[in-house]
Amino acid sequence: MPKRICRSASVTSSVEVSGIAAVVVTHESASSIDDCLMRLRVAHGVHEIRVVDNASSDDTMEIVQRHALQDARLRFIANPDNPGFAVGCNQGARDTQASWLAFVNPDLMVEADTLSRLRAHAVGTAGETMLGVDLVDEDGVRDVAARRRDPVFAAMLRSPAAASKLGVPADDRQAVQPVDIISGALMLMPRALFDRIGGFDEGYRLHAEDMDLCRRVRDAGAMVAVANDIRVLHIRGVSSRARPVFVEWHKHRGLWRYFRKFEAVQHGLVTQLGVFAAIWLHFGAVLARILSHRR
Repeated sequence: MPKRICRSASVTSSVEVSGIAAVVVTHESASSIDDCLMRLRVAHGVHEIRVVDNASSDDTMEIVQRHALQDARLRFIANPDNPGFAVGCNQGARDTQASWLAFVNPDLMVEADTLSRLRAHAVGTAGETMLGVDLVDEDGVRDVAARRRDPVFAAMLRSPAAASKLGVPADDRQAVQPVDIISGALMLMPRALFDRIGGFDEGYRLHAEDMDLCRRVRDAGAMVAVANDIRVLHIRGVSSRARPVFVEWHKHRGLWRYFRKFEAVQHGLVTQLGVFAAIWLHFGAVLARILSHRR
């Protein structure tokens, strides 16, 4: 069954060169997508909005369709299955023309000036930059995932506690703080950079694709950074709560893919087997906690 694509005939073929295309990938996102899209529709500088839905069975698509009827900038792609977050992001990006791409989670609530301020920061830096924001939860607590170091899996074998120390403290003296990894909840980058590195790696299904993208952006000579002066509410895990085992499986599978892609070649078979065992033993421990909680 082919995917359904909605295109509005009233959308002009030309898009302002400095405009922003917002790409939102949804799956069972009915509880947050209405608010998310309302905010994107009034966001400054947004010339295109693409929603790529990965086989939602709730009211997500009904909500998206209503917004598409009200706003000619919004189009949607309805996938009949769930090919994953990375695939959805690439689909949305390919269906837009604007020179800036903003990948926005459906549970992220931007303010009217969030994306335009991010773009201004990116334009003001030397060279190409991919930017994230200062993410906070409903209580205003900062999310450590907004600023992270690259994981070094072989080192974690020697010191397992290092896995919990990947977060980088916010340096509020810097409006734009360079880091290794930003959160995939909101990423803004030039389309030219996205195209040059080949977009998201579609070998990831869920989780770790943001780590991978950040790594390849830096390998391409661009900067990855967080705009510390732009704070955005992130209601984490809206579409993941109903399927924790599925989410954890693909999270750990993504970590193993990331290790094989960037680190495994530097180490011998014993270290590779050790990392493999550590990742999947950790998955087993997480699975046991999930099952115990259910009982």
